[in-house]
Amino acid sequence: MILTEAAAARGPAGAWTSSEPLVEVRALKTWFPVRSGVIGRTVAQVRAVDGVDLAIRQGETLGLVGESGCGKSTLGRSILRLVEPTSGEVFFKGRDLLRMGSGPIRRMRREMAMIFQDPFASLDPRQSIGGILGEALDIQRLSRTRRMREERIAELLDLVGLSPRFASRYPHEFSGGQRQRIGIARALAVDPSFIVCDEPVSALDVSIQAQIINLLQQLQERLHLTYLFIAHDLSVVKHISDRIAVMYVGKVIEISPARDLYARPRHPYTGSLLSAIPIPDPRIERGRERIILKGDVVSPVNPPSGCRFRTRCFKAQPRCAESEPALETVRDGEHLAACYFPL
Repeated sequence: MILTEAAAARGPAGAWTSSEPLVEVRALKTWFPVRSGVIGRTVAQVRAVDGVDLAIRQGETLGLVGESGCGKSTLGRSILRLVEPTSGEVFFKGRDLLRMGSGPIRRMRREMAMIFQDPFASLDPRQSIGGILGEALDIQRLSRTRRMREERIAELLDLVGLSPRFASRYPHEFSGGQRQRIGIARALAVDPSFIVCDEPVSALDVSIQAQIINLLQQLQERLHLTYLFIAHDLSVVKHISDRIAVMYVGKVIEISPARDLYARPRHPYTGSLLSAIPIPDPRIERGRERIILKGDVVSPVNPPSGCRFRTRCFKAQPRCAESEPALETVRDGEHLAACYFPL
């Protein structure tokens, strides 16, 4: 395997496992204007991400879960500045990405990448696979000669379990699982240390999902990668994540080691999500208590006062409407929840 200088500099396996954060998000907000009228006057703001604090350690996989529309993908794109945040701070290796100009952020992008949700829409149908993978190498000027470029493309395809002969083919000639492997190869092209995986298996068959998850884990161990793994399938997140963060309407409301979260969730919303997962054993399934939420998901345009989950919460008290609970430790220093009355 041909390693570029960036990959070789990462050192031996396990060197990236650290308690120090590789990525740190502070009070991050990404709001989108709602416009009306002929002149497009702003009448409201969609608070897609609304004051998120998050830290992702070197070498770990942080799972990010929540209902559709809660802001998971926007948070991932905001961290990479694919969407420009409204305010806040995003530190990568100690440097604030939001204060960087176009030149420095372009160089920093060699350290970051993204795997997109839809393997059918994320690949240019007019480009060959070699062209798709080679584009990142050309932009970052990572291949000095044509031969080096071709060798790197062949290496990337082999890395994700595809034949180097596929470089001359086009996206429509591949299955969904193969296309997602190509998307992963594209993310690896610049030797990143941090990858945002935006629901990378949600569009795939269950059997293919397992293959892609196993591939991501193998690549993480081999290349010492750090993942933000976004998903809505709690069983998938449990399998791959070291820690899990739960989002609800633009807010992170619980963060915990994966095992602790599934054994004893502390936020009522997390408890309701986990109670909806079916259990294969009929006796256990019949005997357990389901948490049924009332009402609908609140609007990110006009969220309620205090806790945003209080309008659906079975433990809500008057205090929940008065002020917003902070994300605080509820157990062993590692388990945090934003709730006045945790489970």
